[in-house]
Amino acid sequence: MTKADLVNAVAETGLTKKQAGEVVNAVLDGITEALQQGDKVQLIGFGSFSVKTREARSGRNPKTGEVLDIAARNIPVFKPGEALKAAVN
Repeated sequence: MTKADLVNAVAETGLTKKQAGEVVNAVLDGITEALQQGDKVQLIGFGSFSVKTREARSGRNPKTGEVLDIAARNIPVFKPGEALKAAVN
């Protein structure tokens, strides 16, 4: 499913496609902003979004074999809720 497909699904609730697009963008922007601030976003029954810190580590360039230092970084993480897990299985 693409973002356009999601907008079309939201538009089936009676909104125009433009309004549905604004709603989808607002939800995604809200999740993004919360994660940027270090907050956790919980959607009961669906799942939760959070930020995890990946520690610095050393890696290897597969082409040259050269050892590289990989810096620490923050990554977004999604953990599905029980209802989502049950719906998929």
